[in-house]
Amino acid sequence: MTSARVEQQPLDTGSAAPEEGYRRGLGSRQIQMMAIGGAIGTGLFYGSGEGIATVGPSLVACYAAAGLVIFLIMRALGELLTHRPTSGSFADHAREFCGPFAGFVTGWSYWAAWVASCMAEVTAAGHYIAYWWPAVPVWATAATALVVLLAANLVSVTLFGELEFWFATVKVVAIVAMIVIGVGVLTFGFSSLGHSASVQHLWADGGFAPHGAWTSMAALPGVVFAYLGVELVGLTAGEAENPRKTLRQAINTLPVRIAVFYIGALTVLLSVLSWTRYTPGVSPFVQVFVQVGIPGAAGIMNFVVLTAALSACNSGIYSASRMVRGLALNGEAPKAVAGLSGRHLPLPAVVLSTLVMGAGIAVNVVSPDKAFVYITSVSACAGLWTWAMILVSHLRYRSRVRAGLLPTVGFRMPGAPVTNWIALAALAFVVVLMTTSPDTRPGLYVWAVWFTALTIVYGVAIKRRAQQRS
Repeated sequence: MTSARVEQQPLDTGSAAPEEGYRRGLGSRQIQMMAIGGAIGTGLFYGSGEGIATVGPSLVACYAAAGLVIFLIMRALGELLTHRPTSGSFADHAREFCGPFAGFVTGWSYWAAWVASCMAEVTAAGHYIAYWWPAVPVWATAATALVVLLAANLVSVTLFGELEFWFATVKVVAIVAMIVIGVGVLTFGFSSLGHSASVQHLWADGGFAPHGAWTSMAALPGVVFAYLGVELVGLTAGEAENPRKTLRQAINTLPVRIAVFYIGALTVLLSVLSWTRYTPGVSPFVQVFVQVGIPGAAGIMNFVVLTAALSACNSGIYSASRMVRGLALNGEAPKAVAGLSGRHLPLPAVVLSTLVMGAGIAVNVVSPDKAFVYITSVSACAGLWTWAMILVSHLRYRSRVRAGLLPTVGFRMPGAPVTNWIALAALAFVVVLMTTSPDTRPGLYVWAVWFTALTIVYGVAIKRRAQQRS
């Protein structure tokens, strides 16, 4: 069969492997907002304050460069999902194009990434709730939040999607409000910031990169990690009403979301107030809202960040459960985890993932600075591994298309394979930067231990079981 004939074959219009058994309850509106919410988190609302104090206005360039790499990764994922939509997403693609070991490591690493992230996020939610009810123990509010999110994930995928829709809406409204207020200050000069606000702050206060280019690049790991979670829309393929259409729309609008919610927000923040006036560890949004004179600015932002934490945990339960069930369907996790409830939800996988997250609440409360500095670093490294596997899987897919072994699709990654290698080089550069920092270096050590453990488990148990079946 020639390559031309393969390309003319109609693609399967089904959206997921029939054995997955999921019900299609996620509409375009929900997936679009999930895609937006996945790119907005506490890294922007609070973490950007530390970045501004460290590298100044050049943080905008860091987010723009990282955003371009993320877009290339998501376009590669979009082409793979158009080829074969599946709730296992990048783990299934890694298994198909890079071998079963790659799929095993990717699946379990991504599961661990979300479980670890949720342990920290739900505990953070407890601290945010304590802003209003300080007498209630943090562990109690954190556990309550986790139980509520568990219930939402067990009722229906539609309820999960609706919760995520409104969580994302709160975050979007907060950012848009800040941008509108900031533009108003710059244009009309109202509030106490009016006399000093100017776009000249982007270059006049020590230059665009006041501490030098290398210091600015050293901020890239933190910037890249702020984008973690944007890929989770790929896991909705098994439950989206029309995944090929909705996922394509979500991925194609990613540059707009990055331009508005990251580049636009940071540009406004750094224009209305000089970077030298931002305090590390304090939300830059709070500082601007307070300076403008908005009543209850701290309380408003506490609610927004609480929403961001609950959104991350809600998405984490969803993502972790779908990933571990996909592993079970491939014989790489206990068979009991592969079951579905009467509502076509992965009940055992949801419960297992949530129980592990719940156990982490206690650990985080007892030792928040030591244990979780290392366990959450698995999340960061697993994210880099996942993105790299998406790019490598896409390279392998394209090589099979060129060989006439697979049909081409209409939604193609621009500039491939050159753009694949550019994105992979950028991820490798981030890893190099991580080795130079005492804050991120331990994460690489933890990842090495985790990877070694997975390799041993695969060689001892999974590979042997596969050989016995054959």
